[in-house]
Amino acid sequence: MRLQGSKIKQLCRENGIRLADLLSRAGVSKTAYYHLCYKPSVLPNSIHALADELGCKPSEILEEISPQEKLIQTVAEKTDEIMAGDPALNRENVRHTLLLLAEKPIERLRRALIRGRAIHSNR
Repeated sequence: MRLQGSKIKQLCRENGIRLADLLSRAGVSKTAYYHLCYKPSVLPNSIHALADELGCKPSEILEEISPQEKLIQTVAEKTDEIMAGDPALNRENVRHTLLLLAEKPIERLRRALIRGRAIHSNR
């Protein structure tokens, strides 16, 4: 994967900012930017090596969203499905339940025990 300098410049024009301002805000030096623009790939060699061994493109083994973002997206979609089937349900309760079910049972138990101890010690 290469960095598209022309695309970045186009986006700067569309957003009304200068390239120098963008680089400054992003904390990227001009030297680093131009180095990335002329580099054949911005991916580490290890990513290319893994993809070559698997016989695929590097983009096929990279994930664009984080696991947390993926979980949030999945829970939101599932919440919408459940709410469509029974609109009388409380959306927040459905979402919270789905988040709890996404956790490992031992983690749910551990959190419950911590909460229980906190409640007991406050009495």
